[in-house]
Amino acid sequence: MATITASPPRIGLPGLLKRPAVRKLLLLALAAAILVPLADARWASGAWPGALTVDFSEPLAKASDWIIDNRDSHPLFLYFFGHISNVVVIAVRAVYLTLLAIGWAGVTALGALVAWRVAGIRLALGTAVAFLACGLLGMWVPTMQTLALMVVAVLASVVVGLLLGLASGLSDRMDRVLRPVLDTMQVLPAFAYLLPVVLVFGIGVPAAVLATVIYAAPPMARLTSLGLRGADKEVLEAVESLGSTARQRLLTARLPLARKELLLGVNQTIMMALSMAVIAAVIGAGGLGDRVYQALASVDVGAALAAGIPIVLLAVVLDRVTGAAGERLGAEPEPRSGLGWLFALVGVVAVAVAGRLAGRLDWPDAWAVNIAEPVNRAVDWMTAHLYSGVPVIGGTADWAGHFTTWVLDPVRDGLQWLPWWSVLLIVAALAWVIGTWRTALTAVLAMAAIGVLGVWKPSLDTLSQVLAAVAVTLVIGFATGIAAARSDRLERLLRPVLDVFQTMPQFVYLIPVVALFGVGRAPAVAAAIVYALPAVVRITTQGLRQVDPAALEASGSLGATSWQQLKQVQLPLARPALLLAVNQGLVLVLAVVVIGGLVGGGALGYDVVFGLAQGDLATGLVAGAAIVCLGLMLDRVTQPTERRAKKGA
Repeated sequence: MATITASPPRIGLPGLLKRPAVRKLLLLALAAAILVPLADARWASGAWPGALTVDFSEPLAKASDWIIDNRDSHPLFLYFFGHISNVVVIAVRAVYLTLLAIGWAGVTALGALVAWRVAGIRLALGTAVAFLACGLLGMWVPTMQTLALMVVAVLASVVVGLLLGLASGLSDRMDRVLRPVLDTMQVLPAFAYLLPVVLVFGIGVPAAVLATVIYAAPPMARLTSLGLRGADKEVLEAVESLGSTARQRLLTARLPLARKELLLGVNQTIMMALSMAVIAAVIGAGGLGDRVYQALASVDVGAALAAGIPIVLLAVVLDRVTGAAGERLGAEPEPRSGLGWLFALVGVVAVAVAGRLAGRLDWPDAWAVNIAEPVNRAVDWMTAHLYSGVPVIGGTADWAGHFTTWVLDPVRDGLQWLPWWSVLLIVAALAWVIGTWRTALTAVLAMAAIGVLGVWKPSLDTLSQVLAAVAVTLVIGFATGIAAARSDRLERLLRPVLDVFQTMPQFVYLIPVVALFGVGRAPAVAAAIVYALPAVVRITTQGLRQVDPAALEASGSLGATSWQQLKQVQLPLARPALLLAVNQGLVLVLAVVVIGGLVGGGALGYDVVFGLAQGDLATGLVAGAAIVCLGLMLDRVTQPTERRAKKGA
């Protein structure tokens, strides 16, 4: 018998009007038909009208003067900020002096033995090699300074992020309240809040730790909230049916079920904290970041790389050890495990005492290896042979020029050509279609705030760079993440590469990027892509691997191909993780906007850098606030807001 295939029903106008998105757009069009002529008659089209801007220079200057005048006498500084500063200094100094007292042999042995007890001999050997490499590069003392600072900063970031994530994951109201707070913490460029932080805490370690916590805590909070909200409902219902309290359900069900998200949060916190090492050096943090900063000030790529490699090695070691420790959570303790830890501790003490008796606490200078010269020669060769004149494909300078001419310029000119009210309408339409009217209102107010701040045109220039960088990042990141999720071997190969790209300070690879692509907006976009890509790949891979195997088995039993399983099962079920990847891609790209200002990216990034360099609180904070508003707007137009299901539906 012939199979009769029914043609899809035609959707008439009444059926089309029943769609929520169509109704929202019609209502928005009706409102625009009334309001746009009034706005055009009152303020005209084009760029944001000057009558709607507010000058914040005078109040910000007064605030800066008040802080300077009262920093040494006001009770707020003496009894609150002063105590915080003292606690941070004492904690960092205690860790640093402990590391120096143990000596290079003791620290290496301690790291290796902890890794051995947590994850086995392979990670122990890798940890020992990493610490020895820091010494061979001549960076042992700066490495210990950075390690002490990062231990305190990461612990504080994890605690703060965990508490915020618990509040957000357990309460819808707190989630709505904390969401813009986390957006602000992560999107506000570090350079923008370095100046007020320095005004309050002064130059030194406390300001560096606080700046690091502000930047590194949000990923922990977001992933904690995601893990708690994504816990298996059936398991939670089963635990609740046993009469457990809310606290028992949290400790025995929700947190264990969210373990992988928590571990990913710790991983991201470590990576982002270490990526702040160089920026923190600008305000007196010292350590490896200061070595990188000094090397780049003299355009010495080799010396910068010699200090950047230990930052990467520290990140890899901390990532692997904490990850392995997390994997052991909930597992049955091994027989005599306590005795094993005792032997490990005795071994570390013995090595440390032997080093002290031998007078070998400091790494011997004769064992250091200079890699700066060959690295600088390699950079010179790349500049001479790849920048221009490459047959057929052209040089990297040609690629940068084409990308600027064909992508960046048209997007920027198109955005700046649009009337200001049309930009607000587009933002409102995108946010309302995928969310609620509150989402649309938040996005529109964020965009309007940029105009009120008086930085409309530079903000649209920055937006064009962000859109281009995010588009490239998501295309490459999703493709790579999907491939890694479907291949264990590829994931193992990518993991160290992603670690390097995410932990290498932006300042280190900024000079090779400039050497290859020149100065301008294209290298700024390239730097943003390199920095944001690892997080997108990691979260995409994690989300796809978390898909219920039963769903894949069911689709496979029905004859679905591998492509059909990916398209119809894995991607839909991994939607929350993919949306989080988009969010993290956006905020990380925005985080590098300021760095782009150092290499000709211009726009808001340049204003933030100029404000910090000149001590101009108004210029730096206004540009930083505009970047936050851009991040908030982009978050609202890319993150769907789920409506609560009506009772009885």
